[in-house]
Amino acid sequence: MKNRKLIYLTGFLFALSFFIPPNGWTQPKPEAKGPIITHAFAVNKGGYGYIWKIYIDAEAGDANMSRIAVVVDEPGFGRYPTDWLIVKPSYQKHLKGYLQWNTHSVSGRLQEWTEITLKVSIIDKAGNESNVAVFPFTFETGVKDQYNYKLPAPFDQGDIPKLGYIDIDLFPPGGGGF
Repeated sequence: MKNRKLIYLTGFLFALSFFIPPNGWTQPKPEAKGPIITHAFAVNKGGYGYIWKIYIDAEAGDANMSRIAVVVDEPGFGRYPTDWLIVKPSYQKHLKGYLQWNTHSVSGRLQEWTEITLKVSIIDKAGNESNVAVFPFTFETGVKDQYNYKLPAPFDQGDIPKLGYIDIDLFPPGGGGF
């Protein structure tokens, strides 16, 4: 009878060992903190060929920022491939500046009132993605003083550096594609 209890106890302890991780009981790891876009601004309309500046202010999280992802959605066409901009070493902890997009398309002229949505996020060296800043834009002719606008804080303080160029070529409805 003693041997039988000993066998059952040994079997129970052996089975229990499968439920214990190899390095003992572990605490859940805190979630990694990715970059945060704290401020963002862009005008929402301009003529075809408009030089559009997208202003962003961001802080790094647990790891340095490495890339900026830019995605464009166009109703009737869909989503364009992501354009990636490399973050310069001097901006990897904190960046404040603008992305420039020369919206003139080599694929053909966009129709009046064409609407697009541009989304910007930042990826850090650990692969964490920031929140997404969303910018709607409508192509309109006749926009008065389209380059004369007041920048909100924190972009209204001195010279704001250009962080890079967006390289996405828009297609007119029914015209071409990838």
